[in-house]
Amino acid sequence: MNTRRQFLIQAPITLLAVAGACRDHQNPATPTAGSGTPAPGAPPTFGTAAGSGPPVTSATFAEAEKLVQVTMTPAQRQQASDSWRGSMTPYLERRTGPRKVALAPTDTPATLWNPMLPGVAAGPARDRFVRSKGDMVPLPSTDDAIAFAPVTQLSRWIESKHLTSTRLTNIYLSRIERLNAKINAIITLTKDHALARAAQADREISAGKYRGPLHGIPYGVKDLLDTAGIATTHGAEPFRNRIPVADSAVVRRLDDAGAVLIAKLSLGALALNDIWFGGQTMNPWLLEEGASGSSAGPGAATAAALVAFAIGSETDGSIVSPSMRCGVTGLRPTFGRVPRTGAMTLCWSLDKLGPMTRSVEDTMLVLHAISGLDAGDPSSTASRLDFDASEPVAGLKVGYIAQWMKESPATDVDRAALETIKSLKMVPTEVSLPDWPYSSLMPILFAEGAASFEELTLNNQMETLKVQVKDAWPNLFRQARFLSAVDMVQADRLRRRVALEMARIFTQVDLLIVPSLRDEQLTITNFTGHPSLTMRAGFVQVSEARSDWAPDPAHPLPKYSPPRRVPHGITLLGRLFEEGTIARAGLALERAFGVSGERPPGF
Repeated sequence: MNTRRQFLIQAPITLLAVAGACRDHQNPATPTAGSGTPAPGAPPTFGTAAGSGPPVTSATFAEAEKLVQVTMTPAQRQQASDSWRGSMTPYLERRTGPRKVALAPTDTPATLWNPMLPGVAAGPARDRFVRSKGDMVPLPSTDDAIAFAPVTQLSRWIESKHLTSTRLTNIYLSRIERLNAKINAIITLTKDHALARAAQADREISAGKYRGPLHGIPYGVKDLLDTAGIATTHGAEPFRNRIPVADSAVVRRLDDAGAVLIAKLSLGALALNDIWFGGQTMNPWLLEEGASGSSAGPGAATAAALVAFAIGSETDGSIVSPSMRCGVTGLRPTFGRVPRTGAMTLCWSLDKLGPMTRSVEDTMLVLHAISGLDAGDPSSTASRLDFDASEPVAGLKVGYIAQWMKESPATDVDRAALETIKSLKMVPTEVSLPDWPYSSLMPILFAEGAASFEELTLNNQMETLKVQVKDAWPNLFRQARFLSAVDMVQADRLRRRVALEMARIFTQVDLLIVPSLRDEQLTITNFTGHPSLTMRAGFVQVSEARSDWAPDPAHPLPKYSPPRRVPHGITLLGRLFEEGTIARAGLALERAFGVSGERPPGF
């Protein structure tokens, strides 16, 4: 069983801070305060501030010890409780009040995660982007066949004027009207906006002003990207009427590329799993199971050809997992390559925006349009992109971890992919990682997420979210209020060690192939910021529906007899900022697998 969701339950969230004990209001202790005016020239000292916050007792600390796994003597507890209100709570103004400074969603932490650690080789030496050669394929006779064509081909038809943006937009609008009810992937349909943009694209192309391969192409974005004058809801009840005044950087860049925004797509509330205020988004290949999340809408809508491509986001698996389940191609770029200006923040040091498409080359067409520095995102990077679709892959060293390929969640499809790599004259190379507790990185995610949505937690608005189970954000964010700053620092130190290990591995190989939903790889590479490409590699049989949520005996998942056939994907990992390498390998594998063109039944 995939246990990624169990990280949200079992990660070391029990390492809770004594700081949380200040909420105990019983048996007031003697306050500690400054005594008189210090002598001239005396430096400031700890523990002399005026007392603040609720009183605590030695009994409070005795109980808190069970959470933080620290043992104190009775005398130490008494000293801690006597001095707590003067030595610690004065520094916790956001906790004890009066909270004089309102922190806006755009206020980022001063400390930024930079995946390019000292000693780690820089990314590509040059900026180069070469598309595959445009062999003219005749325009299909049916609208459905046109809808499922990759952007690589749609763009050729539009550029050559065999297809208009208006016709293509209407094809997708018609499919949305007929099919979206099956999968519940769209939060806001932008029909009038899309038709106006399509008409503008047709006028420009007729006049000889062709902007590039995304010109006139209808797309959708995960509904955490701001769109001026169009609701951006984060999939969550408190934000369902939120209407931004400006576009996010990614939407603005797609607009500049001439793309046509047709829909705001669903995400699990506040970017967790696949249930939002309008219900659950379902997998087009297996309508009784969720699409996986949190980029559920982008995954399902792209698989069902309700859009030509979509933009998703990932913090810890939210592009990889729905791409895997819905059988689409998802590219999670290097942390910092795509600016997040105007995107909902879950975790400042982890969030990444990337394309979800129906072919490997499509992901690169989109990435090329949305990459680059933006002043609104301090973590964004002026990086180079080196991609040549015609460059050979023979000789590329593809690393793999042998044990991962032998056990669940790896399947025969994953193992067959290794053989395909050999047939393409790439070189499978066994590598290894230390046996470390990689889940110990997760307090960073919990703490950053809880900080980002602190107001919802403190104001009890988390209670309005549809899902209130133990592995959903409301419970996790409340628990994260008790995480220790010491634990955060230790996790951050481990993060650097892990990043250096990944740098070591990439001195041995050009890319890695991993089981897409292996817990360790999702955690490691999201925290180190390495790019990943998840792509359909074959099909497997499942006898039970799959879920992102922890098992609930009261609500068992549907079972299938005979088993159902669903897509299964592999994931390629690359060096920092070397998306071009994994895309080249992905293109070769995509052609060799020969399974990317199959459509979900009924769509």
